[in-house]
Amino acid sequence: MQRVLIIDDDRTFAETAQRAFEREGFEATFECSADSALSKALTWRPEFVLLDLNLGETSGLTLLPKLIETLGPNAKIVILTGYSSIATAVEATRLGAHDYLCKPTKLRDIVACFTGKKPSETKIPDQPPSVERVKWEHIQRVLQEHDGNISATARALSMHRRTLQRILAKKPVAR
Repeated sequence: MQRVLIIDDDRTFAETAQRAFEREGFEATFECSADSALSKALTWRPEFVLLDLNLGETSGLTLLPKLIETLGPNAKIVILTGYSSIATAVEATRLGAHDYLCKPTKLRDIVACFTGKKPSETKIPDQPPSVERVKWEHIQRVLQEHDGNISATARALSMHRRTLQRILAKKPVAR
């Protein structure tokens, strides 16, 4: 039986995902913090990892190389996030993520990423992104360039640190 490690700081989501994977025939477990996830990966040795991009105080992008080092290059790690941006998608891929999915997504699409099958059709938007969405993605790219340092990002964007923190605390703007 193939093993899936779910790493998400939202315990309710992680428990729900665990049950869903088990219904699909996977052996699944979850961890809610980066440290416990690394420890679990080392002892449990899953073939697949579903990794949340935002793990409270830690970024999934920080944990990603450590997971690859622990599990080896054959482990398939899929980043799942409700805060998607082009910058984080590119960075996740560069760091070795097998795929990058945006919440909400269907379990069959996650399983398809793990097993190498084609995920369901992705609808391409009819219109270009809004100005607010472009702003959000630009902030995410600059934040990534500064390794998640909010103060350095605020200086690079010529804005007050608290203003940037308020923007980042909000949900991302829809397309």
